Amino acid sequence: MTDIARLPGAFNHHWNWQLAARCRDLDSAVFFHPPGERGEARGERAENAKRICHTCPVQQECLRHALQVREPYGVWGGLAEEERAALLGPVRSARTARAA
Repeated sequence: MTDIARLPGAFNHHWNWQLAARCRDLDSAVFFHPPGERGEARGERAENAKRICHTCPVQQECLRHALQVREPYGVWGGLAEEERAALLGPVRSARTARAA
C-alpha cells in the first residue's frame, strides 16, 4: 500500500508536473496491470507503458515521486514495480527503524 505520509502535501507546486505528463489523458490500464495478468501479456503492457514514459517531459519527476512514496503498483517514470523495489531495497517498518 502506498505510504501517504510520504506525499508532499496539497500545495499545487508539488503536483504541477503532472499537467505535462504524457499519461495524463491515457487509460490507466496502460500503466497498471489488471488482476491476474501474467507472463507475456503483462510484459508487453509494461513495455508499452515504458515507451510512453521514455518520451515524457516529466519522467524524472514521476519516478522521483514513485520512489519517494514507494508506489507499489504500475509503471511510474519508466520503471515497473519490481524495478523500483530493486532500487529501494526492503521496506523497513517504523518498529524496525526504531530497533536499529
